[in-house]
Formats: sequence, structure tokens, C-alpha cells
Amino acid sequence: MTTLAAPRGLVLEDGRPLVNMALVKWHLVASACAFTASLLGGLAYAFQFNNLYPFAGVEWLSPGRVRMVHTNMAAYGFIANAFIAGMLFAIPRLTRKPILSDGLGWLIFGAWQLILVLTIAGQLLGYGQGIEWGETPIFVDPLVLVGLVLLVVNMSVPIFRSDEQGLYVSLWYFLAAFAWTGLVYFMGNYLPQFWVPGTAGAAITGLFIHDLVGLFVTPIGWGLMYFFVPLLLRKPIWSHALSLIGFWGLAFFYPMQGVHHFLYSPIPMYAQYGAVVATIAVEVVVFTVIVNFFGTLHGRSDAIRGNLAIRWFYTGMVFYGITCFQCAFQVTLTFQKIIHFTDWVVAHAHMVMFGVFGFWIMGLFVELWPRAVGRPWAQPRLLTAHYWMTFVGLSLMVIDLTAAGLVQGYSWAGLSHWGESVVASMPFWWTRTVAGLLIVAGQALFLYELWETARQPTSAFEPAPLPAGAEAA
Repeated sequence: MTTLAAPRGLVLEDGRPLVNMALVKWHLVASACAFTASLLGGLAYAFQFNNLYPFAGVEWLSPGRVRMVHTNMAAYGFIANAFIAGMLFAIPRLTRKPILSDGLGWLIFGAWQLILVLTIAGQLLGYGQGIEWGETPIFVDPLVLVGLVLLVVNMSVPIFRSDEQGLYVSLWYFLAAFAWTGLVYFMGNYLPQFWVPGTAGAAITGLFIHDLVGLFVTPIGWGLMYFFVPLLLRKPIWSHALSLIGFWGLAFFYPMQGVHHFLYSPIPMYAQYGAVVATIAVEVVVFTVIVNFFGTLHGRSDAIRGNLAIRWFYTGMVFYGITCFQCAFQVTLTFQKIIHFTDWVVAHAHMVMFGVFGFWIMGLFVELWPRAVGRPWAQPRLLTAHYWMTFVGLSLMVIDLTAAGLVQGYSWAGLSHWGESVVASMPFWWTRTVAGLLIVAGQALFLYELWETARQPTSAFEPAPLPAGAEAA
């Protein structure tokens, strides 16, 4: 196993590297494997809309089960593993302290991959739960909670041991995610199924669907951006005050907005109205974060052309701005009359989970993979091709499905026969499949480049050093 030696200043007195690059590397490998499984599941699911489902008649590969694999591997495999890799790199550098235990880190790595395998197997065998984003089989849920507790302990100890005078905003986001994620997962995977039935359970399900994104994925994603962007641009974040406004706005408004998934439902209207107001409020707050990052980019826009990681990061931020602007409108009762249960929602979900966080993760791969394997990128041109294929494919998919949602919504609002809306949707579904194939082809190039880079002969490669410590950001 080849790992990159820590640059000067990143080795402890006992010889232990400050950052365990081997752990970073294997979490990135696991993320790439889970992403492959998610892509294949999504592509297979897309084919069913064209009456070309490749596994017709195979019960354990039926579309409903494959869709669970698609979404769960995206959230708990692709995103979670990559974010863990990012935090394993960022937290020790911000605190100047290593994680609590490398051995515990390897235990968490192995346990998390076992959880993913059990999740895929359980869902394909028909043991998935009937909770959106909470389809993990009931026998897997206790393992997830234990794994989250161990992860929090291993990652938070260096933060509490830090000798820095103040915590940089990235660490605020990480600590918040540590506190929220286990609570959110327990709420969504236990309360509706066992203790809170009916309409109240549906409200909790709505909270879980959105809080998984807003209180797990979002704080870790933004925390990593607050770490990597200033370091790669070699300049401080534009406004620390705006960074704190964004953090507290997320903490205050996000937990209340999940009920907007169930507008026009039997859930009390005060809860629905509260969710609408909270959603619009949090989108306004999020724009302060986006403004902060583009203020940081001011004077360094050349980095968009010259640094592929920065290009991924800022493309994701543009998608984030679009989704927030879109969400502030689509959450209203007026919009919901048209778009609810349509492909508009599917487009929105893909733009958020892949266009934002997936693009940020691609930027993390571009920056961290050469450091993890100790070799330069074998063919950088393939990375550029990967970026454009992914960007064009996702953009086409989002535009296509957004248009499909409007066609479907107005068809239903006009009381057209259901079959007419299906016929009208088919050209959009074909376009979605073509866009998906383009995305898959791009990721195939990327996986090949990961493999080719890692198998190069060992060299004296040393990537450009990143400053250690919070003050560099």
C-alpha cells in the first residue's frame, strides 16, 4: 500500500503523520465503487421508462429495488465516504491534531463498507423499508448508528484538543453535522415505523428526507468548501461574518422545512405554512454563503481555468444557487399544484445531490487522489473530458426533466387522461437516458484515470503543499 509521505510540518514528534493518507485513499476508493453501483442502478431504472428494462422478470433486480440501491449508494456510499475522506484530511490540518486513533479509523472504514454491502443485499432481497432515503434494512440501522457514534468520537477529539484560539468555520460545520446526523438518522429510521404512525409519522418522514440533505450533507459539504477553496486560491475567505451568518441560518431554519414535501396533505396547515416560510428563509441565508465564496474568488477568476478542482467547486456553487432560487418558488402552494409528483422534483433532486455535492466531491478527488497515491495524474486531459461530459450530461438531464415535469403537471391539472401524460413524457424519458449514458461514459473515463494514475511507477512526486492550520484559511 503506497501512501504519500506527509510534507514538512505534518509529521508528529512520534513520527506519526498528522494526516493518515492511507485512510483518505481507501475512503476515496470506496466512494468511487459506491458511485459506480449508484450509476448503474440509476441507468437501469431509467431504461424502464423506455420499456427497455434490462432485468425484466428478475424479482431481486426489479425496478423498485434497484432504485433503492441507486439512491442509497449515492447518499451513504458515494457522498459519505468522500466526505469522510475530506474530513480526515481537513480536520487534522485545521486543529494540528491527528484523529483519535488510526486503528479506530480503519475499523470505521471496514464497518461502513460492510454496512453498504448489507444495505445493497437487503434491499435487493426485498428487505428495504418504506421510508424515502430510509430504505436501509431494519437490521442495518443499529450498525449505522454505532458507526456514526464511532466516527463522531474519532473525528471530534482533535477538534476539542486543538490549541487554536478559535475554531475556523469549517469545524463549526463539522461539529454541527456530528451532532445532527445521528439524531436525524434515528428519527427517520425508527420513529415513523414503530412509534409515530399516520399523519404525524408522515411529517417526521418529511423532516428526515430534507434534514438528511440539510443537516448531514450540507454542513459537511460547506465545511469542506470553506477549507479547500481558500487554500487552493491562496487567499482568505472573503467574510468571516457572512460565514457565521450562513452557519446559524442553516441551523435555525433548516430543521423546520421538511414538511414542505407534504403540502396539501392532512398535516396541519400551520406546519405546512411554517415549512414554506422556513424554506424561503433558508434559501435567502444560503445566498449569503454563495456571495461569500464568489467574493473570495474575486481577483482570482483565472483559477477557474487553471485549477480543475476549483472549477468543480464553483460549478457546484452555481448549481447550488440555481437550486436555492428554484426551491424558494417551488415550495409555495401555487407551484406545488403543478409540480408535485412530477419529474420536476427528480430534476431538482439530481441537481442538488449530484450537481452540487457530487461536483464538490469530484473536486475533492482531483485534489486529494494524487496526494493519496503519491503520483501525478496520468492523463490530465481525461479529467477535463470527464468534467465536460459530466457537466453537459447533468445539465441536459436537469433541463429535460424540468420540462417534463411542467408537461406532466399541466396535463394533470387539465384533467387529461393519465395515459396521455405518459405518451407526452416518453420523448423526455429518452432524452434523460441519453443524458445518463453521457454521464456514465464520463465517469468511466474518470475511473480509468484513477486506476491509471495509481498504477504508475513510484516517483518522487510531491504535490504543491497546502498550508497547515486554520490561520491559513
